[in-house]
Amino acid sequence: MSKKIVQTAGRDQLGEFAPMFAHLNDDVLFGEVWNEDAIDVKTKCIITVVSLMASGITDSSLGYHLQNAKAHGVTKEEIAAIITHATMYVGWPKGWAVFRLAKEIWNEEIPAETEKDKYQNTIFFHIGAPNDAYAKFFVGQSYLAPVSAEQVPIYNVTFEPGCRNNWHIHHAKSGGGQMLICVGGRGYYQGWGKEAVLMTPGSVVNIPPEVKHWHGAAPDSWFSHLAIEVPGEETGNEWLEAVGDDTYLKLK
Repeated sequence: MSKKIVQTAGRDQLGEFAPMFAHLNDDVLFGEVWNEDAIDVKTKCIITVVSLMASGITDSSLGYHLQNAKAHGVTKEEIAAIITHATMYVGWPKGWAVFRLAKEIWNEEIPAETEKDKYQNTIFFHIGAPNDAYAKFFVGQSYLAPVSAEQVPIYNVTFEPGCRNNWHIHHAKSGGGQMLICVGGRGYYQGWGKEAVLMTPGSVVNIPPEVKHWHGAAPDSWFSHLAIEVPGEETGNEWLEAVGDDTYLKLK
């Protein structure tokens, strides 16, 4: 299922001056028509570019839709063929005008996709920023993205392959503890004195307070879980020793 298209340009630019136009632009055109399932988004991008080209529109709106076409998988070879074909029907000057814009957009240098980028494309929640504040309690690189800061705090925690946090304990006078929900990749949870539990998307682990434990990625896989802090009284986290290779590397 493709990512839902969301547009706010109408309200951002004309919300107070023309609220009905803003509604039609953001909610109907982009909210409904662009998200309708009968035609895929790439095809809609091509239709839109050709429609604007046929109308002689070569301003920033065409530039936006060319960028959108590129973002949804239209290659340099494809856009060249599309513009050439349309030129035969709508006119040579229009073809030249659109090629000038397209050449700038498709000639941009595209950074090579990193392993982090590839993994991000497989999960719903954002990976977030490097988890620098807690880096000393992790072996390897982790990332943190807030999901909810109200009512019940929820964070998406992502571990690079081989990354895991130290043994630690969630203390609480009453209540407390933590819930983990795997949302991507493959990783492990282990309570002190117990076998490690494999976590894959959909796995849920409930961690009572006062239980020494660790969690992290498998040696050969990225791993993401939602960390949900269970409300309690006088809660606190005690970080302990790192998980040794003798414990970690025997996991499959």
